[in-house]
Amino acid sequence: MRSFAISALREPPFPAGRHGATDQVASESVEWARAFGLVDSSHRVHRLQRADAAGLAGRACPDGSVEGLRLLTDLISWLFVMDDACDEDGLGADPGRLGPAISTLLDVLDRCGDPDVVPPAVGPLGDALHDLCRRTRLHGHPTLLLRFVTQIREYLLALLWEAANRERRRVPEVAEYIQLRRHIGGVHPCLTLTDLASEEPPGPGRRADPALVTLDLLAVDLVCWCNDVFSYGKESLADPDAHNLVTVIAQASGADEAGALRAAADRFNEGLATYLTAEDALLADGDDAVRAALTARRNWVRATYDWSLVAARYA
Repeated sequence: MRSFAISALREPPFPAGRHGATDQVASESVEWARAFGLVDSSHRVHRLQRADAAGLAGRACPDGSVEGLRLLTDLISWLFVMDDACDEDGLGADPGRLGPAISTLLDVLDRCGDPDVVPPAVGPLGDALHDLCRRTRLHGHPTLLLRFVTQIREYLLALLWEAANRERRRVPEVAEYIQLRRHIGGVHPCLTLTDLASEEPPGPGRRADPALVTLDLLAVDLVCWCNDVFSYGKESLADPDAHNLVTVIAQASGADEAGALRAAADRFNEGLATYLTAEDALLADGDDAVRAALTARRNWVRATYDWSLVAARYA
């Protein structure tokens, strides 16, 4: 599948980079996950190490602060653990089990990382999530904190949609999938922490610019669709996962696997062309804060592609 993705996906025409502290942060983040009990066996530790959260974060945030890179890496590690609990450990196939777990995590989010409020005893995922919110809060950007909390909330609620589909063995429609995939992918909160690591994150007024909002969605779609094409081989080994662009296209169009793969790759390539056009229009206004935001989104698209080329997670 990796060879197909390399041949079919257009390589993002953005410069590649890697933060100099990536290796240091990689070991620190695994220890963070162990300290919070996110990984409690040698198998889970190895699985998290193979996922290489720092490798993805270091490419997506090559110029940010080490502290910002570490926070982003820990978030990605948390998302990987949550994803594995849903996809590989069975939690995500049973809404009756997943619902109470998400309820406790939403309770943590309601506290917005307030260090003076003791969070409820909700287990490793909740304790680690509170730590992520607390550290985000310490940066002193309340707008970004609230955006981060809201985006994690949307991610958790979308997991319930995914679980209900799995329970019913339902394949969603293409438009429905594309909308919910933006949240299940966890890209939005990652972009927020990448902005936080920047020296000049865009202010709330600029963030509400419809043109930047549109570009955000395009970037998130590209990250998710790239991920779907690269990961399809692993996800389809036993039973095609309904939550993959390839499977959704095949169901909607009646195409065979090869045709659906090509259609998914074409959607990525067309989306990349649209992104480049929209980006040119935003760059034309010369706003430095917007340039920094665009660089972060460029980095995420490029990082996802480069990380996927070597990611053991999809091997």
